[in-house]
Amino acid sequence: MTAATDTAKPYVVAVRALCEFTARLGDLDLRFTPSPSALEGMQGHRMVAMRRPAHYQTEVSLSGDYKELRVRGRADGYDAELGQLEEVKTFRGSLEAMRENHRHLHWAQLKVYGHLLCRKQGLPQLKLALVYFNVVTQDETLLVESFSADDLQLYFEDQCERFLGWARQELAHRAARDAALGSLAFPHAAFRPGQRELAEAVYKSASSGRCLIVQAPTGIGKTVGTIFPLLKACPTQQLDKVFFLAAKTPGRQLALDALALIKAAAPALPGDRGAAKALPLRVLELVAKTKACEHPDKACHGDACPLARGFYDRLPGARQSAVDAAATGNGPLDKAALREVALAHEVCPYYLSQDLLHWSDVVVGDYNYYFDVNAMLHTQAQAGQWRVSVLVDEAHNLVERARKMYSAELDPVRLAAARQSAPLPIKNVLDRLRRSWQALHQDQTGDYQVYDEVPQDFRGALQQTASAILDHLADHPSGIDARLQDFFFEVLHFSRMAELLGAHSLFDITQSGSGALLCLRNVVPAPFLAARFAAAHSAALFSATLSPAHYYSDLLGLPDNTAWLDVASPFRAEQLSVHVINDVSTRYGHRENSLSPLVELMARQYALAPGNYLSFVSSFDYLQQLADLFKARYPAIPVWEQSRGMEEGAKRGFLERFSPESSGIGFAVLGGAFAEGIDLPGKRLIGAFIATLGLPQINPVNEQIRQRMEDSFGSGYDYTYLYPGLQKVVQAAGRVIRTESDEGVVYLIDDRYAQPEVRALFPGWWQVGFQQARTQGRRAA
Repeated sequence: MTAATDTAKPYVVAVRALCEFTARLGDLDLRFTPSPSALEGMQGHRMVAMRRPAHYQTEVSLSGDYKELRVRGRADGYDAELGQLEEVKTFRGSLEAMRENHRHLHWAQLKVYGHLLCRKQGLPQLKLALVYFNVVTQDETLLVESFSADDLQLYFEDQCERFLGWARQELAHRAARDAALGSLAFPHAAFRPGQRELAEAVYKSASSGRCLIVQAPTGIGKTVGTIFPLLKACPTQQLDKVFFLAAKTPGRQLALDALALIKAAAPALPGDRGAAKALPLRVLELVAKTKACEHPDKACHGDACPLARGFYDRLPGARQSAVDAAATGNGPLDKAALREVALAHEVCPYYLSQDLLHWSDVVVGDYNYYFDVNAMLHTQAQAGQWRVSVLVDEAHNLVERARKMYSAELDPVRLAAARQSAPLPIKNVLDRLRRSWQALHQDQTGDYQVYDEVPQDFRGALQQTASAILDHLADHPSGIDARLQDFFFEVLHFSRMAELLGAHSLFDITQSGSGALLCLRNVVPAPFLAARFAAAHSAALFSATLSPAHYYSDLLGLPDNTAWLDVASPFRAEQLSVHVINDVSTRYGHRENSLSPLVELMARQYALAPGNYLSFVSSFDYLQQLADLFKARYPAIPVWEQSRGMEEGAKRGFLERFSPESSGIGFAVLGGAFAEGIDLPGKRLIGAFIATLGLPQINPVNEQIRQRMEDSFGSGYDYTYLYPGLQKVVQAAGRVIRTESDEGVVYLIDDRYAQPEVRALFPGWWQVGFQQARTQGRRAA
C-alpha cells in the first residue's frame, strides 16, 4: 500500500492488501501445511491457462476508485464468452483441510476483482470461479457463483468503507510525517568532526538514487549521522520506508536510541484537545520469533495458543493502539512496547509486528530480513511496491553473513536422526536418498573433494524426498517429528541452492567417520545481493573497517556507480601508541615458543601503566595456554577470560569487569564477541595486545576458496586470508580509542605485521613503532 504525499491524490492499495485488511478473520493458524513452492504455484497457474480456450485472457489488469481510494490488481483469468472471471489458487493434499478463513479471503479478493471488471466493461452480471489446482494430481476444483454487478459494487464499497478510515489516517500521517521531516533539525548543537561529511554523503546518495560505501572511524556518531540525513531525504525522494539493518543486537539498539533522540529533539506538534504529539515517525523493531514468543511450548494455532485464537478479530484494535502509541511517544515500537500492546489486546506480539511492518516508517532489524533467500522485508517491499532506502550498519560483517545465507549443508547424522523418527513410508524414501547420497562419493579417495556440479540424479532424489514428506503432511496435518521437519527444510534449502549453483559457490564433500557431509558453500554472495541493492532506491553501507573498497564492492555486488567515502579520523596519532612486536611469531607451529615473551610483554606494560587491557589471540586453546601461564607467573594481576559458548549473562559479566576504577587483563578470541561492537571508553580500556593476524586457517576448504577468488578477482590470497584477517585486527584495536579524549596503547604481536602489504591496511592516522618483545629496543616507522 502506498500513501501519497499530497492528500488530494488517491491512496493506492492492491486488491490483495485491501482484502487482507478487511476480510481476514478468525484464528492465526500456522500448523504446518504442505503449501506448493513458488515455482509449483507459477507452473500451476500456467497449466490452468493452457487448458483454457484461445480467447481466454490472463493477468487482467484492473483498477477502480472509491472516494480517496484507488484499488488495483491483476485478476488471474477471464473467459469473456462464458462471462466468467477466475482466481487460481494452488494447493497440495485435501481441499477439505483448507481453513475456512482462508477460503473467505479468497472469495473476498475475487469479488473485488469482479466489481472492477464489471465497472471496466459495463457488465450487468458475472460468474466468479475459485479454481483450486492440486499441484500433485493436476486436478482442478471449481467453485462457481453468479453475482449481479450491483451486488459486487455493494461488496466492493463495503470493503472500501472498512478500509477508508484507516486510509485517511495514513494519508494524514504521511503528510504530517513529510512536513515534519522536511524541517527536521539535527538533534545535537553541532556535528562531530567527520559527521557532517558523512551525513551529506548519505543525503546525496539518497537524492541521486545511488549506493554509497563509507569507511568512518569509531566515535564520530555514524548511526545518527546516517539516519538523520535519510529521514531528511524522505519527503523529497518520496520514500515510503527506511530499513536500518544491523549484524547484532547492539547495532539495532544504537539505531533505536538514535531514532528516539531524533524524535525527542524535534519540536512537539499540536494534537487533539491541545495535547502535544511527538514527531510523526513510526519506528518498528523486528525481533526473532524465538525471542518474541509468549508461549514457546504451544503451537501457533487457535486450538493451542490463546494469542492465536481469534487473532485476526482482535488485530484491528491492536494495530490502532500500536500506531497511537507511536504518535504520542518518542520511543520505538520495540520488543517491550509491542509486547505491552499485544498482550493488552490478547494477540501474538511477533505476528503483530509483521502486520505493523506495513504501517511503519523506519524498520530496524537484522541483515537477514532484507538479504536472506526468503527475506521478509525485501518480499514485502516488492509486493507493496514500496520505495525504500537501506542503511547497513557494520557492513564489514555482511560478507560472512551473506555467505551463510546462500550456503546449504546436508549432514548424514541429521539424516539418520530424521529417519529414526519418520513413519515407515518416509523411512523408505529416506533410505533411497541415503543410497543416492552414498553414490555421490563412492569413488572419492580423499577426505575432502570439490565437485563441478550436484548430479541430476541426486537432485531428483532430494525432490522426491521433499515431495514424499509434503504428501505425507497433506494426509497427516497434525504434523511430523521436529527432527524430520528440520531435515525436510534442509532438503528444500539445499535443493534450491543446488539449482542456483554457479561460479559463486563450491559443492564439496567431506568424508569422516560419521559419513559424508555435503556442502554448497557460497564464496561470492555478490550475484544474490546485487538484486537486493538494485531493488532499493538507495543504500548506504558503513563501518570503521571497509578497506580496501574493491574487496567489499566485489563480494557484495554493489553497482558500478557506487560512491566511496573515507571519512578522516577525528583522533590524533599521539592518542594511541601502536607497537609492532617483530621478533615473535604466532604461527601455529610457533605458538608454544611465543607464550613466554607474550606474558613478559603484557606484564611489563601493565607494570608501566596499570589499568584495563584486552589480550586477543586466535583460538580458545591458545587463549587458555597464554592465560594459564600468565596467572602462574603473575598471580597478583587480575585476569578474566572469554569461554566457549558464553551466554548473554556471562558476556555482560565479562564486560562489567572493565570499570573506570578496575584494572586487569581480559583474555578474548579475535573475531569473537569482544573484538568488535563493544564500547569501553576512557579508563574502562587503555590498551590491547593482539597476538595474531587473524588470518583464516590454511586448510583444503580455504585453499579452494583462495583458488576461486584468484579465478574471479586475481587476488586469491588477499581476498581469502589477508583482508578478512586484518579487518578483525583493526576492529579489535578500535576498542581502545573511542573518544577524542581517550589515550591508550596497542601491541601488534607477530613479525608479519612489519610487512608493507600488511601495514598498508592499517588506519591512516596510526603512527606505528617497532619493538622486540625480548628487549626494550624501539625504532620509529
